[in-house]
Amino acid sequence: MRDGLTQTLTRRGHDVVAAVADPPSLHHAVTSHQPDVAIIDVRMPPTYTDEGLRAAQSIRRDHHSTGVLVFSQYIETRSAAELFAGTSGGVGYLLKDRVADVSDFIDAITQVADGGTVLDPEVVRHLLSAGRRADALAALTPREREVLSLVAQGRSNAAIASAFTISPRVVEKHVASIFAKLGLAPSDNDNRRVLAAIRYLES
Repeated sequence: MRDGLTQTLTRRGHDVVAAVADPPSLHHAVTSHQPDVAIIDVRMPPTYTDEGLRAAQSIRRDHHSTGVLVFSQYIETRSAAELFAGTSGGVGYLLKDRVADVSDFIDAITQVADGGTVLDPEVVRHLLSAGRRADALAALTPREREVLSLVAQGRSNAAIASAFTISPRVVEKHVASIFAKLGLAPSDNDNRRVLAAIRYLES
């Protein structure tokens, strides 16, 4: 991947001052060369989880003149949100599939180098969707959140009623209200309890 990016950028007239494999080498390269942009994979050694994201945040904090363009194989909305939190520009987040469109990729690098912000359209869609889910959960009453937490644990209405010393009928009313606030309409194809539990766990 690094070799391919290096060749692509070089052919387009960009100077690639370093191509490294891990966060320590990345930090050293940025400190030594002060590049316009550092292109970083979210997942880097040793654990291949979020080392690249942490490195990008550190570079933005310590090297204000260097923009960071982070890319990921998968949509990781939390990583994107963390990257953009508290920054005024010079930051980009793309899916790796977007790199295949060379013109868009080069344009993204240019925007980030100029202090702009680039966010993959698909990531935007997921961030907005996550925001809507969070708003819906925020509309739940404290008791409804407690009921939903037990639903997420796989508890039945009878078990929930016993846990809160309330009648099963009251639990049914809470569950119905939860479904309504989360926008989960009755369906023959979907299990609303499972969908509600997933939204709770995602939050």
